[in-house]
Amino acid sequence: MNFTIRGEKMEVTDSIKEYVVDKLSKLEKYFDEPAKVNVKVLFKVRGREQKAEVTVSSMSYDLRREVSHSDMYAAIDLVLDKLERQIRKYKTKLMSKERVEIVYEEYFEEELQEVVKRKNVFLKPMDEEEAIVQMELLGHTFFVYKDIKSENICVVYKRYDDTYGVIETN
Repeated sequence: MNFTIRGEKMEVTDSIKEYVVDKLSKLEKYFDEPAKVNVKVLFKVRGREQKAEVTVSSMSYDLRREVSHSDMYAAIDLVLDKLERQIRKYKTKLMSKERVEIVYEEYFEEELQEVVKRKNVFLKPMDEEEAIVQMELLGHTFFVYKDIKSENICVVYKRYDDTYGVIETN
């Protein structure tokens, strides 16, 4: 696995880096080609809260989880647990079809009401079920994809009653 570890407005110590690599390397068993898996870890400190954000990108899919805790090492342990549960939950669905790696990013901050980041994404054709799996893996409430049958751009989203909706374009 290829690791990128950085801190936002903080210095990441060697001991934390070693701890992260040691812990997250346990996820290798879930990937066919661990050498092609990229793991990005971002640490943030806000007051007494320590936040660990981890994005795991493989050739087939992306996983993203974040955890806040008063102790950075505990946050790392918790984010690993969440990622591992997420992988086990979706392993069967992920292995059943070819998946796509989607690059995602937050597009705006609520207070500013302006676009602060822009990202290009590759939209590989997929069906609704596959798009829902990708959305859940990323931990987002919506996901943009290209419908495999109609080749239209669609958006699947999670509704307040925990059902899903799809917005289709023509």
